Amino acid sequence: MNKKISLPLDEEKIRNLHIGDILFLSGKLFTARDKAHKKILSIEKIPFNPKDMALFHCGPLMEKNKSGWKVISAGPTTSSRMEPFEADVIRKLGIRIIIGKGGMGEKTLKALEKYSCVYLAYPGGAGALAADKIEKVENVYWLEELGILEAVWIFKVKDFGPLVVAMDSHGETLYPK
Repeated sequence: MNKKISLPLDEEKIRNLHIGDILFLSGKLFTARDKAHKKILSIEKIPFNPKDMALFHCGPLMEKNKSGWKVISAGPTTSSRMEPFEADVIRKLGIRIIIGKGGMGEKTLKALEKYSCVYLAYPGGAGALAADKIEKVENVYWLEELGILEAVWIFKVKDFGPLVVAMDSHGETLYPK
């Protein structure tokens, strides 16, 4: 069943999501790949509040123009690369939603269950479609240090999807264990 959801989501709403649900998300996302995960875990306080946002495994293609930044493409990156860090990021940030491609491992699945979080799969190769659902680039962090692809971007999105609940907060997964 298709569901339109708006962030932030509380624990009860996360627990009502199950593998196979198809979602269209509105609210704020922040991007984070390998280097951003390491940075987040290496510092005491991060310069933005991720708690009410979804974490998007994405290295967007960006263009700077007179009015600011424009997203050219925002397809998901392979989530399994973040497996060594993800459980700790979930715990530290209190996030409820992770969006990516290809699934994650057992350590992350256990963290999803423990901390009431879900992993949503976004189709690979749909970066232009994703960019069309981004209404605004709200901010960027660590751009000089990490570069465009690895920086943390804050996006405001509307009806971002389709997203499939591929790993839920009940320990269920669409991926082989």
